[in-house]
Amino acid sequence: MRKLIYYVASSLDGFIAGPGDNTEVFSLPESYLRHLIEHFPETLPTHFHAAMGSEATGKRFDTVVMGRKTYDPALQVGITSPYRHLRQYVVSRNLPDSSDPEVTLVRENVVGLIQQLKQETSDRHIWLAGGGSLAGQLAEEIDEIILKLNPMVIGQGTPVFAGDFPLQRFERISCDPHPTGPVLLHYRAVRDGRHNLS
Repeated sequence: MRKLIYYVASSLDGFIAGPGDNTEVFSLPESYLRHLIEHFPETLPTHFHAAMGSEATGKRFDTVVMGRKTYDPALQVGITSPYRHLRQYVVSRNLPDSSDPEVTLVRENVVGLIQQLKQETSDRHIWLAGGGSLAGQLAEEIDEIILKLNPMVIGQGTPVFAGDFPLQRFERISCDPHPTGPVLLHYRAVRDGRHNLS
C-alpha cells in the first residue's frame, strides 16, 4: 500500500516556518542542495529544476498534498503549479477555485482523500508537504516522517503539528547528518504495537 510521508524542514524547537510563515530561515548550502537534487528531486519545485537543468523525477513520490500556507509562496510569485511533475492537491476552504488544471483544491474530507490515494496501485508514495495544521488533521494517516532538522531555534512560528490529535508513536529508521545542512531524521509509524510495514 502507498504511504503518506511527511517530509518537511524543522527547527530544533519544532517549527516548520517562522513568524509570518517565513520558511526562508532554512538555508540551503550548495552542497546540501546537490544532495536534495540527487536523493529527493521531486520535492524541489519544477521551475527550480528548469533553472538548474536537472531532472524533477524521482522514485519516492508521485503525489503532493499541501495546505494553503504551503502553497501561498508560489502563488505570490505567479506560479500556480509549483510541482507540475507531481499530482498536486491543495487543502483549503478559503482559496478561490483554481484556474490551473494541474492543481486540485480539496475543500473537505482530506482524510478520505488520503485513504483513497493510499489504495491506488503505485510503487511511489504521497508527499505531505505541510503545513502543521494539515499534519495535525492527518496525524493518524501519516506512515513515515522525514524531518530535516536544522541547527537553529526560531522561538515562534508554525509548529510541525498543530491542533488536536491522538498520541502517535514512531520509531527511527535512520539518522543522516549532512556536513553543511540539517540532520535528516527518518521515522516510521508504530501502530497496534507493531511496525507499519505495509
